[in-house]
Amino acid sequence: MNSRERVRLALTCRRPDRIPVALAFFDQSVSGTGSMAPEEYFALDIRFVDFQPPAEQGEFLQYLRELPQDVYVGNLSQLRNYHEWGYRPHTGPAQRLSGVRRLEELAEVALPDVRNPARYAGLAAQVAGWHSDGWAVAGSPPHLGGELFETAFRLRGFEEFLVDLAQRKELAGYLLDQITALMLHSALILAQAGVDILLLDDDVAMPTDLVMSPATWRELFKPRLAEAIRIAREVSPELIVFYHSDGNFTRLVPELIDIGVNVINPLQPDCMDARVIKEAFGERLALWGTVGSAWLWDRGTPEQVCEEVKHRIETLGPAGLLLSPAYDIDFARFENLVAFRDASEEYGRL
Repeated sequence: MNSRERVRLALTCRRPDRIPVALAFFDQSVSGTGSMAPEEYFALDIRFVDFQPPAEQGEFLQYLRELPQDVYVGNLSQLRNYHEWGYRPHTGPAQRLSGVRRLEELAEVALPDVRNPARYAGLAAQVAGWHSDGWAVAGSPPHLGGELFETAFRLRGFEEFLVDLAQRKELAGYLLDQITALMLHSALILAQAGVDILLLDDDVAMPTDLVMSPATWRELFKPRLAEAIRIAREVSPELIVFYHSDGNFTRLVPELIDIGVNVINPLQPDCMDARVIKEAFGERLALWGTVGSAWLWDRGTPEQVCEEVKHRIETLGPAGLLLSPAYDIDFARFENLVAFRDASEEYGRL
């Protein structure tokens, strides 16, 4: 069984030959792997495709030079997105659209143009090449940290957009419509390119509960996500749809299943009870992630990581599980990542 077959079985709640693995839901840059790419060194089962950044790079390089030395915002691809959308993480609440109060002002704002064919030229060929080598392929629409909620609040400022959701719903809806149009176009391109997994993500939760009420999510976000899933599946009926949010989004799980989501991520064990979710929705919903707290990855021991991997496989496997760290690994101890790989191999064979 190759990786593509393994991943597709796992994410459609069937039993593969072994539990598939990933380090995140996007490409990772990990030091310590020598001349080997991280996906080869850690024997990962998924490859990720990206839209190309804009051709003009001069302004982006200037943006990099202007960032304060103590600002950490992630990898180069993430930085390019921040620049293209006009997001300045070091300026706090004063963001690009934070002063907008009227629809007429919002209508004059130009969002990034992802419709240029140069942005996705070669995408289908890259997917086909990885398929021929036996890899599962995933891709996400270009966005600003998350398709809808995160993009909107990074443009408006977090507190400002929460006020929009509560008191200025017409303004919030208009902005979300513009962002959704970009998401729909990109989701369609990914489906046409033949990806196995459409990655959708939005951090709509805190460690204890949702950032907004379920009613607000249901009114403003659910139908827009549903439309992206619908049009993508019209092109690719077997498309697997993935949804990510940090924190505790347990209350949204039935809603996500309702619009066609197949797999959720990351199920941080200090925020969500993956076992309870597995028991309730195991035949309809796969789990991607589940492994370890931030403390475990950054400060724990390899032995503790091994025990955590074993526990997740025993309680959540064998069907409907893809193992991955439940937290970002930017500061993880390298030996803990090696332990994750080794334990997944040892305990994940079914």
